[in-house]
Amino acid sequence: MQEKWKEIDECVQHWIKEAGTRIRAALAEKLTVETKAHRNDLVTNVDRETERFFIEKIRKTFPGHRVLGEEGFGDAIKTLQGVVWIIDPIDGTMNFVHQKRNFAISIGVFENGVGMLGYVYDVVHDELYAARKGEGAFLNDKPLPRLEPVSVSKAIISLNATWVTENKRIDPKVLAPLVKDARGTRSYGSAALEMAYVAAGRLDAYITMRLSPWDFAGGLVLVQEAGGIVTNLYGAPLDLLGKNSVFVAKPGLHEEILQKYIHR
Repeated sequence: MQEKWKEIDECVQHWIKEAGTRIRAALAEKLTVETKAHRNDLVTNVDRETERFFIEKIRKTFPGHRVLGEEGFGDAIKTLQGVVWIIDPIDGTMNFVHQKRNFAISIGVFENGVGMLGYVYDVVHDELYAARKGEGAFLNDKPLPRLEPVSVSKAIISLNATWVTENKRIDPKVLAPLVKDARGTRSYGSAALEMAYVAAGRLDAYITMRLSPWDFAGGLVLVQEAGGIVTNLYGAPLDLLGKNSVFVAKPGLHEEILQKYIHR
């Protein structure tokens, strides 16, 4: 069984690096940019080409596996039975278009709903965060240390300003005290990178109100293998087939924020 996951892991890491090379080359070319659900929901030709690249590789190499992809080139997934890949070819497309940095490839591989492999690849900085269930998390093949508890007063928390201003999803008064009490806040515009940063200890927590499975699938495995906690805002497990609020934090800090700020 371990040999199976080792083989898949080697394939994914090779494919991610190849896709990264293609994306870096595309940064020098003119992008085709379109909108999807609303004017800030962007997609480019590179998003679509990259998803097709991964799906072609997966179907050829592992024909029994299924794929859930953001751009819709995968399978119609109704259950998590068997091996399911959840892919975001470019997480942070707005950053990709406007900044040409702070975006990532995100891949999570699940078996019967259990996260077995997780990857977040920062293409511009050539940083590959990877995790295999039971074997820990790594950054460019170097083991990441297990996450240690930290208090809110010493925490750097990733939180978009949207959630402490008027919005449709949460009363801004809920998280405003957390922003005030934390050591600092940041927002990078890529859920996958922000979760990878928690796994690497660069951030202590990440909170957002609405993500799709492809946004968090890779980061979910990474954070859990690093010893962090990933839930929705109610403290419940994430739904891998639906949209979720997402709350990621170091141990101890997760409980403190949940009890003192969110459910106070």
